[in-house]
Amino acid sequence: MIHVPTAPWAHYIFDALAWSGAALGGRWVWRHRPASVQQLSRQTEPSYYVALALGGVFGAWAAGSFNTLRYAIPEPSHSIAGALAGAIVAVELWKWRHGVRGSTGAPFVVPLAIGIVIGRWGCLFAGLIDQTYGVPTSLPWAVELGDGVGRHPVEIYESLAMAAFLAIYWPALAAGRRWAIACGFHWFVLAYATQRFAWEFLKPYPPIIGPFNVFHLIMIGLAAYALIWIVRDHGSDRPLAPAAV
Repeated sequence: MIHVPTAPWAHYIFDALAWSGAALGGRWVWRHRPASVQQLSRQTEPSYYVALALGGVFGAWAAGSFNTLRYAIPEPSHSIAGALAGAIVAVELWKWRHGVRGSTGAPFVVPLAIGIVIGRWGCLFAGLIDQTYGVPTSLPWAVELGDGVGRHPVEIYESLAMAAFLAIYWPALAAGRRWAIACGFHWFVLAYATQRFAWEFLKPYPPIIGPFNVFHLIMIGLAAYALIWIVRDHGSDRPLAPAAV
């Protein structure tokens, strides 16, 4: 069992590091894949970003609070999974309203993945108060967060899983692989949803349907959304738009 020193303020430090890493990732995308950023600008307008932000904030607090308000001691909370789902719903509604049919998420993949990889360590070092800890385990890499109980380090599992995705996706994007350019955001969503669905079984969250908690259901929805886009893009066999090449 590994003792992990924890402090609530550690979350803020890793949040700052996550935002900094995401900004650097966004700068790389801007410099090395400018066509995707330019295409996003042509497809959208300021209201797109307003919808994205409002959807993300609402989804974060709605999903997080729906989960924690069912605890013995209820309290509001927020969740990156809810933020992602809320932002996707809001953006897809905006696209439907404005007649935008293609994917607009490509420029966000690298920043989002970097943010999750770094940010999850903040959840770990924040300790039990963050309420993202795993269930007890006797595995040798169990972490002890101040209560003498060895737990699955689910935050590290998620960070490493998304780092593995980034290790595959980023070189493919740099090399101009079609899947990374045309449908990269949806592969990101599928990777995130798949790994997060697995780790949810290792968290003590209250179930809603059978063994599934609220985040299991959100991940099923995200995975279905991503697969629909991926299959549709694969079946189209259309060449990439000049702006994306």
